[in-house]
Amino acid sequence: MKGVFGRGVGWFLSQFIPAAQWLPEYSRGALQRDLSAALIVTVMLIPQSLAYALLAGLPAEVGLYASIAPLVAYALFGSSRTLSVGPVAVASLMSASALGQVAAQNTSDYLLAAMVLALLSGLFLFFLGVLRLGFLANFLSHPVISGFITASGLLIALSQLKHLLGVPAQGDNLPELMMSMYSGLGSVNVYSLVLGASVVGFLIWSRGAAVRFLQQLSVSKNTAVLLVKAAPVVGVVATILLASGFDLEGKGVDLVGEIPRGLPQIVWPTLSLELVQQLFLPAVMISIIGYVESVSVGKTLGAKRRQKIDMNQELIGLGAANIAAGFSGGFPVTGGFSRSVVNFDAGAETQMASVYTACGIALAAMFLTPFLFYLPKATLAATIIVAVLSLVDFSILKKTWQYSPSDFFAVLVTIVVTLLFGVEVGVSCGVLASVVLFLYRTSKPHIAEVGLVEGTEHFRNIQRHPVRTLPQILSIRVDESLMFANAAFLEERVYGDIAATPEVRHVILMCSAINEIDWSALETLESINAQLKASGICFHLSEVKGPVMDALSKSGFLDALSGKIFFTQYQAFTTLRDHFDGCPQ
Repeated sequence: MKGVFGRGVGWFLSQFIPAAQWLPEYSRGALQRDLSAALIVTVMLIPQSLAYALLAGLPAEVGLYASIAPLVAYALFGSSRTLSVGPVAVASLMSASALGQVAAQNTSDYLLAAMVLALLSGLFLFFLGVLRLGFLANFLSHPVISGFITASGLLIALSQLKHLLGVPAQGDNLPELMMSMYSGLGSVNVYSLVLGASVVGFLIWSRGAAVRFLQQLSVSKNTAVLLVKAAPVVGVVATILLASGFDLEGKGVDLVGEIPRGLPQIVWPTLSLELVQQLFLPAVMISIIGYVESVSVGKTLGAKRRQKIDMNQELIGLGAANIAAGFSGGFPVTGGFSRSVVNFDAGAETQMASVYTACGIALAAMFLTPFLFYLPKATLAATIIVAVLSLVDFSILKKTWQYSPSDFFAVLVTIVVTLLFGVEVGVSCGVLASVVLFLYRTSKPHIAEVGLVEGTEHFRNIQRHPVRTLPQILSIRVDESLMFANAAFLEERVYGDIAATPEVRHVILMCSAINEIDWSALETLESINAQLKASGICFHLSEVKGPVMDALSKSGFLDALSGKIFFTQYQAFTTLRDHFDGCPQ
């Protein structure tokens, strides 16, 4: 059946608005599946939006506002067809940390700062997307990000215990939270504790045993899995009834209270240079973390349907979503893992599912908010705690320790710094650790002396394989491009191997893994060539790639090379074994 929305969208629009690629072929079947997925995600998103707004230190309705316009904006500009954007736990915690430094909670300045933070995040992402800088995300180590998210998950869970205990507590890091919580233990509200603990228990049960329980009632497994996603709504409804029926507010249970009814107003946040300067760096950090996680989720879901996401377009899509949040009274948003998985599993085919979800949230903001007056904050805290516990993954420490001690150290430092000093310092440390780790590995590439595998034309590491070598020929393979950071390491290795084997008359640099040689590395190669030539040793290259050969030809290095360029390492070895007393011409 031809698309409901017709055909004929111009090429220009299809290049800059991904939605223009699938809208012309949007079918009734896709509409039905997207509506079904939107219904499930809407039910899941309402309590999450309220909870994450409170986590960010904002009024509950701001969470709803951040789940309307941003979803529509991403639907137009995002490249993933099933990624679901909105408020998420880590971005909310980072927002709270940033906003708390510039304004007091429950003030108009705090709300303004939240909008400016979202706007700055969006402009930063959009700017990177226009410049096609999506590749920069590759420089952020995923193990380091996992460590940061694990530590953030713990901080989020601890920060919500105050609502379960009914005690005042503050703090941006583990020591502050623990001390604040300890000082308030004498005023624990038993009703809040019982209520919150019950919801936590119910939500944990719903994630496991509830599926089996529904299957015993002849509900299919897939349907049961989707139904349990509505468990937070069941907790919300039940605790609202309890709070209103038993006057829990009079017993000291903290309630959400009155939530304004209606849609967010589109406004231009009042910008001041001082506020922009204070929030710019936190906005960059929130953008980076949100983008990396969104791309990770988008790639995972896209691969299941053989759909490819465009990393640069994702920058534009997420940037547009945050700009929309800034103009509609929201706060920073990004792609949510659990929400996107639910959207995918529920059958969503296109981003129209997100548009329908935005409509559902808008209806909730207009008609359901009066019923949320008696919603206990302990219920929302329980929802957050159960949600973020899935983010805590200390197994990353064991995995990295077994695989790479340098990765383990970077992850450990990120976790410890985040817990002790807060999310802003933690994410800064994570970015720095990723860069340092990259530079460390680049500065010490794998370099191996290679020899001929008998009966073949292949050369392998002499430390790993039984190979044939000659003392007069030193064959070295570098498994990395040569640049300023590692050129000296290669130079030291060559001179060290020559010193250990005085009989060497030929040095062959096997270049099969070298994709680029920068100017600093070229100068090092020139130095090596000159030093070897002065010592009566010929310097040769083998298996040089075309682009590298082009660069070397332009530099004049090949004219000064004491040896030759060989097409293969085997050709170099067999030619030179008969020329121990001089360089072949």
